[in-house]
Amino acid sequence: MEFGWWSKDDEGKKWQISVRFHGGNVTFSRKHGHHTSWEDYEPTDEEWDKLLSEADKRLPRRLMSQKQYNQLKAQRPQ
Repeated sequence: MEFGWWSKDDEGKKWQISVRFHGGNVTFSRKHGHHTSWEDYEPTDEEWDKLLSEADKRLPRRLMSQKQYNQLKAQRPQ
């Protein structure tokens, strides 16, 4: 399952964020511009909040099961 959005950092640089959730593993990647490679990185608390918010929107539309949502939520560092 994939999630994605655009974000700006503190310097005003625009990043494309991609999150892959497969087999209970969550991988955050980002890139800047069309001609750059994806790089894995450690997400901030705000990015985790955004991911869980996007996942929460998929539950009523049955694009994600409650079990998958609970697994995703369990992956968030405390």
